[in-house]
Amino acid sequence: MSVSPSNPASQARRSSFAPRPILVVDDSKAQRRILQMQLSRWGYEVTEAASGEEALTLCLTRNFDIVLSDWMMTGMSGLEFCKAFRALPREGYGYFVLLTSKSEKTEVADGLENGADDFVSKPVNSDELRARLRAGERILGMQDELVEKNRLISSTLDKLQSLYDSLDRDLIEARKLQQTLVRDRFRDFGAGTAALMLRPSGHVGGDLVGSFAISPHRIVVYSVDVSGHGVASAMMTARLAGLLSGGSVDQNIALKTAADGSKDAWPPAEVAARLNRMMLEEMQVDQYFTIAYAEINLLTGEVQLVQAGHPHPLLLRKSGEIEELGSGGLPIGLINAADFDQTNFVMAAGDRLFLVSDGVTECPNVAGEELEAEGLISILRQNIRLDSPQLLEALLWDLNSFAEGRDFPDDVSGLIFDYLGHG
Repeated sequence: MSVSPSNPASQARRSSFAPRPILVVDDSKAQRRILQMQLSRWGYEVTEAASGEEALTLCLTRNFDIVLSDWMMTGMSGLEFCKAFRALPREGYGYFVLLTSKSEKTEVADGLENGADDFVSKPVNSDELRARLRAGERILGMQDELVEKNRLISSTLDKLQSLYDSLDRDLIEARKLQQTLVRDRFRDFGAGTAALMLRPSGHVGGDLVGSFAISPHRIVVYSVDVSGHGVASAMMTARLAGLLSGGSVDQNIALKTAADGSKDAWPPAEVAARLNRMMLEEMQVDQYFTIAYAEINLLTGEVQLVQAGHPHPLLLRKSGEIEELGSGGLPIGLINAADFDQTNFVMAAGDRLFLVSDGVTECPNVAGEELEAEGLISILRQNIRLDSPQLLEALLWDLNSFAEGRDFPDDVSGLIFDYLGHG
C-alpha cells in the first residue's frame, strides 16, 4: 500500500511516476531489513546503505526523495551524514529523518540545525514512522507543486521574453519608419525655411511636424500631437502624415481644386473642421489630437493660423519680442460640429513662427513642476541669437537640463519657420 499525497493534483501527478525512492542508512543489518520490509509494503522503492560513507556515495549518483538514517553509527554519524547530504548538489528537496534514541532538546536542536527534517524514536514504532513519512510526503508534494509552478512560470516568462523581443524588434523598425515621416529636418522654400525637431519618448510616438507647398508662393506648416502613446498613436500620426502631405488634391485633405482648375487650399479653420468630421464620422476611433496649422503667403508674409487644443504658437519677432498666438480651441475628434477660430497676422522679414507640442511645455522637473509657456519663452530668449536648427537643438539640451537628465515622459517636437521676405 503506497503513501498517497494529500493534495489531489499531487496525487494525480505522483500516480504517473514510480514510487518515491527512499534510502535507509543503518549499520545494523537487522534494523535495515526490518525497515526495508515495512517500507516496501507501503509502496516505497528502498535502497540500503550500511554506513554514512556508503550512503553519501549513493547520493552522489542518485536522488533520494526521503532518507531514513540512524544517528549513532560507526564512522560517519547520522548527524554528520545529514550535514554532508545537505551540501550535495541535487534536484529537488530531500526529506531527512533521523532515527535516534536521543530525546534531549539540545540534541534535537543540533539535528535540526544540521538539516534534519524530523526524528523517529528507537525502537521504531510502525504507526509513528508511517505517520511521519506521510507528513514528509505532504511536504514533498507541496515542493513538487512549487517546482512545477516555477517551471511553468519560467516557461511562460521565456515565451513572454521571446514575444517581447519580437515586439521590440518590430517597434525599432516602426520607429525607423516613423522617422521617415519627417524625412527633411530642414526645408528651403526660397522666401522662408522650416526647421523641424521630433523626439519620441518611446520606440514610437504620437507627435508629428511637417510642411507642404500649396503653390510656389503659399505653404503650410503644422504641428500635431495625437493622444496617448505607443503603436496606436503612431499609426494615427502615420495616417495624418498621409493626409497632410503630397501635392495631390486626392491625397491631401487640406487641398482642393479652384474654379479655374488650379490647385488651391481650404482655409486653416476649415481644414480643422474637415479633420474633425473625418475623425468622428469616418475613423470612429477612441483617439483625438491637437494641431497648430498655419498657411503662409511667401509674397506678403500674411499668415492664417488655427490652433486646436495645441500649445500656443509663438511669433519670434526680429526685434526680440515674443508673442503668443491663437485662441486655444478644442482638440480634433472630441466634439461633432465644433467651431475652430482662425487667427490672422503678418510676418515681417526676419520673424520666426514657432510651433511646439505639449511635451515641451508640460515637461516636468524632479519636483513635478512643469516647464509651461513661461519657461519655454525664457529658454527661447536665452538662445534667440541662434539660427533655427541650432535653437531647436539648444531647446532639447535645456529641456533635458530642466528634467535633470530624466527621460522625457512625452514626445517632444517643434517646428520653426523663418520668414526671409520676398525680393
